[in-house]
Amino acid sequence: MPTINENFLKLEKNYLFINIAKKVNAFMAENPDAPLIRMGIGDVTLPIAPVCVEAMKKGADEMGVKETFRGYEDSGSGYDFLKKAIAGYYEKFGVSLELDEIRVNDGAKSNIVDIFGDDNIVLITDPAYPVYVDSNKMNGRTVIYADSDESNGFAAMPNPEVHADLIYLCSPNNPTGSAYTRDQLKEWIAYAKANKAIIIFDAAYEAFITDPDVPHSIYEVEGAKECAIEMCSLSKTAGFTGMRCGYTIIPTALHVIASDGTDVSIAQIWGRRQGSKFNGVSYPVQCAAAAVFTEEGQKQIRKNIAYYQENAAIIAKTMEELGIEYTGGKNSPYIWLKCPNGMKSWEFFDYLLHEAAVVGTPGEGFGKNGEGWFRLTAFGDRDKTKEAMDRMKKLLAK
Repeated sequence: MPTINENFLKLEKNYLFINIAKKVNAFMAENPDAPLIRMGIGDVTLPIAPVCVEAMKKGADEMGVKETFRGYEDSGSGYDFLKKAIAGYYEKFGVSLELDEIRVNDGAKSNIVDIFGDDNIVLITDPAYPVYVDSNKMNGRTVIYADSDESNGFAAMPNPEVHADLIYLCSPNNPTGSAYTRDQLKEWIAYAKANKAIIIFDAAYEAFITDPDVPHSIYEVEGAKECAIEMCSLSKTAGFTGMRCGYTIIPTALHVIASDGTDVSIAQIWGRRQGSKFNGVSYPVQCAAAAVFTEEGQKQIRKNIAYYQENAAIIAKTMEELGIEYTGGKNSPYIWLKCPNGMKSWEFFDYLLHEAAVVGTPGEGFGKNGEGWFRLTAFGDRDKTKEAMDRMKKLLAK
């Protein structure tokens, strides 16, 4: 009889958003005519930019012609035309990248930790995107936490007395909406070097940054190329949630020493992992992705991002009117609010669902420091966002 990976038994029985879906489905079964507004899962609602649609159509047409048909991609790490476009985008932030440092994949969730040993100690800020924790617990790694809470503006800083081998940072942060400044990232880089650790930096929401002191890439900070891997996704930047395209950047300078003393390139190991476990992003989708970084593409996606940013401003203004403490909304599409009247996270979830037919995400699902907090997303429709805020005002201003 085969055995299973019993590390899976250590996880919560269901993924956070599956638990939310079960509660919502039960509510809708009892209230089929309820005018439900979803502000929980961070899925976009605007269509992808027209320039991307046209590029994808052109790519699909090429696949139907013998002379331009594409089969397996030679490298499996993305076509050069897309990697050049990504490199050009990073140049705007003063970051120079070699094409071999850019690996195209199906989103920021690609499991980079596959290439690291199970004996590594993993440091994750709490609250955190659940996948960071789950993907490491699945392999039995020791996970420790850096507390993000009200005392530090939900932006945890390193403790020099605590050792870690791998460090997860997300800025702007999901779920809290907080964002690290250059000086704060300098501290994390110094900590990583002191511990000979590697930072896994999630930049999925960099397109929402408005504060000039908040880096779009960790590589804007000196020393980061010697200790950091960066992941980014076009899901939130350009609405690719249903198309699946992102990229991982692994600097050529990033090396570790294996147990036999061999000097090992992290980029080479990741490329080997992808070659065995990943078949590449489809050619038409890569064509659409390259269009994101064109002048017209940037103009069109900025219009969509501005729409979501205005939604965030509407939510933030409502929190201020209600006297509810919150973070996010400025450099982030998420508003992280303190549950009113001392409610617990799931208690407020149920209250908002049953009394206002509005769905959010309970903070407890993101870690112990999320208890008593709640996440709302700005990725919804404008009219529905306004309606949801009106319902919250009526409900909570009593």
